Amino acid sequence: MKNISFNDLGLHSKILQAIDNMGFEEPSQIQAESIPVILEGKDVIGQAQTGTGKTLAFGAPMLSKIEPRCKNISSIIVTPTRELAIQVNDELSRIAKFRKIALLPIYGGQPIERQIKSLRRGVDVVVGTPGRILDHLHRRTLDLSGIEFLIIDEADEMLDMGFIEDIENIIKSCNSDRQTLLFSATMPSQIKRLASKYMKNDAAYIEIAKNTLTVEKTKQYYYEIKNKDRFESLCRILDVDEPSSAIIFCRTKRGVDELVEGLQSRGYNVEGMHGDMGQNQRLNTLRKFKDASLDFLVATDVAARGIDVENVSHVINYDLPQDTESYVHRIGRTGRANKEGIAYSLVTPKEYILLKQIEKFTKSKIKRKEIPTVDDIFEAKYKNIEKKIKDVLSEDNYKNFVPVATELDEEYNLVDVAAALMKIIFDKELSFNYKENSINVEEENMRLFFSIGRMDSITPRKLLKFITETSSIEAYEIGDIDILNKFTFISVPERVGNVILKKSNGKRLQGRRVSVELAKSKKSHH
Repeated sequence: MKNISFNDLGLHSKILQAIDNMGFEEPSQIQAESIPVILEGKDVIGQAQTGTGKTLAFGAPMLSKIEPRCKNISSIIVTPTRELAIQVNDELSRIAKFRKIALLPIYGGQPIERQIKSLRRGVDVVVGTPGRILDHLHRRTLDLSGIEFLIIDEADEMLDMGFIEDIENIIKSCNSDRQTLLFSATMPSQIKRLASKYMKNDAAYIEIAKNTLTVEKTKQYYYEIKNKDRFESLCRILDVDEPSSAIIFCRTKRGVDELVEGLQSRGYNVEGMHGDMGQNQRLNTLRKFKDASLDFLVATDVAARGIDVENVSHVINYDLPQDTESYVHRIGRTGRANKEGIAYSLVTPKEYILLKQIEKFTKSKIKRKEIPTVDDIFEAKYKNIEKKIKDVLSEDNYKNFVPVATELDEEYNLVDVAAALMKIIFDKELSFNYKENSINVEEENMRLFFSIGRMDSITPRKLLKFITETSSIEAYEIGDIDILNKFTFISVPERVGNVILKKSNGKRLQGRRVSVELAKSKKSHH
């Protein structure tokens, strides 16, 4: 079972490209076991907890097998709640990123006319809640008589919510030669009956044993952040808590490299570990981390698997993992040997739903913490310096500095001298030039010049795609775009601009090499 990669499972090359793009390094157990069976064309009953990566387990093979045609619906996915419908649809659109497959979520509380319009235009995959699917079936705006896949997700939740009759009605309006996939965390008798009545006799039953997941020894907290403030938030947390030894988790290999570069440039003692690094390099980094000549280790889930280090005081989820099991494995790295560990997660409002799933899955409470203010950081540093000074005074090994101090005493007030020395230590300890108390300060904007314009048939969308693909900056971080005849200006926060200048300059767009520079003052280009 060990070391299976996504490439071994028989998926469509464009789907593999998207999975790689999402940063998943290797399949979870349910993915490794379900994908080949689904690709073979068998019906599947999958018993697995929420948060084990089920959406990818059924989504990747389904999106590999169907052909984008937009005429008739190829697949219908039934989920108990609108939140889950939105979440599943979002994940499927990430998996289908490089295949032209049209997806549509349908649920109550959203104007039905808009959904009807989209269905008329043509859709390949529909993700919906039972009530809204039936509504469309009654109106004849949805036709399931030629589908290739019927997927029922969280079947036991449907049962609890009283949807079992609705599910049967939906199944009855589907063709009999479809492939049916049913996923459920538990298998009550009604679900078993449903499966035996409507699924093929040779359906594969895949059960992922429920791990007994213990997180008792770890105190868990989360910080709500804006995505653009992720890095500064982490720096503030590290500066206030001063963990003696921490593992910081990123979702992707690229994420590890970028974070390590950022932290090192701020003076933190940190190195990274991920699957693309050679065995020797990984062992070397791990040795340094074990013998404490390294404070922080930034890693992906896969790279951290073999790490067994005592005395890790903090685990920090810089990115939340793809599934709840990984979360438990991550935070299990702290709190060893009967010591209490601390786990922090940085969470955007969008990821809050995943946090709630983690709480439910681990039966534990993740408490909210406020991002430290500059005052909190200064306070922590003052206490630290004060403690260091008291320790030295009690050890009595500072005597050879007394003559220097005596000399300074003749010219200055010794309280001022002590304060000046404390400032020197303080400046060394503080890696970040914090200016503002609140983190959501507006950054200085910078204007960039691109040597490509309307004449090159450039649209804002093409330009955004070029920037996101060459610099890995997210589209939402880019401000105004001003496309002129021969060139284009964009406005971006300084931090983002520096990355674009470094990574996008000289790259090709539509076969032309694009030069990216800092724009001169507005007048000089016109």
